[in-house]
Amino acid sequence: MAIEDPGVGMTKWKRIFNALALLQNKHQVGNHLLMFINRAMNPARFVASPRQFTLMQDGLNVALSLAGYGVDDQGRAVRATRETTVAGAAARAKRLKTTLEARGTHAEVFAYCTPELLDENYFHAVLEAIKGLAERLRKISGLTCDGAELINQAFSTKAPIIAINSLTTDTEVSEQKGISNLLVGLFGAVRNPTAHAPKVAWPMSEQDALDIFATVSFVHRKLDGATKV
Repeated sequence: MAIEDPGVGMTKWKRIFNALALLQNKHQVGNHLLMFINRAMNPARFVASPRQFTLMQDGLNVALSLAGYGVDDQGRAVRATRETTVAGAAARAKRLKTTLEARGTHAEVFAYCTPELLDENYFHAVLEAIKGLAERLRKISGLTCDGAELINQAFSTKAPIIAINSLTTDTEVSEQKGISNLLVGLFGAVRNPTAHAPKVAWPMSEQDALDIFATVSFVHRKLDGATKV
């Protein structure tokens, strides 16, 4: 693809912009821009910096979605459903929510923390997701308490309020205890610190957030088949 150089003396981005603008004005089609994107986003160029690829892909997808295009994971410009608002375009590009959806994360997770996910605010998204789990336990059990007290009462094996199975065998009782212990650990190790410590003092990486969301999603699926005793 031969593009006329608009001249020296400009910064690199201005030279590229003006070169593409000249082609667009001359031919009145977007083919050259799409070809440029395909070459610039060739994954082979990002082997040493995959994070840079995802950042550029997200940025391009915000702008291109307004014209009915996007950049796929192979770095190719492809047609997509056209967005009509900047907010919609930005939301589509958010990687954490997209990754969770691709993993089949339980719908109840999104019910409580979608705004935080769209902001890619891992710290508060995790906090809201676990608070949402507690709220679901209260709705099922009718209890009004919180934390370990809520969990221990709801999943008691002697006087259970919520049963995730029939509790008729040692294995089933063990599973009930395991879910209870898992929840107590989740609240103690994740929710309580994030609820009391400032964000700067308790960093939350994307990978940690994904792992925590997977645990929360797993518990929600167990609750799908649970019954109130």
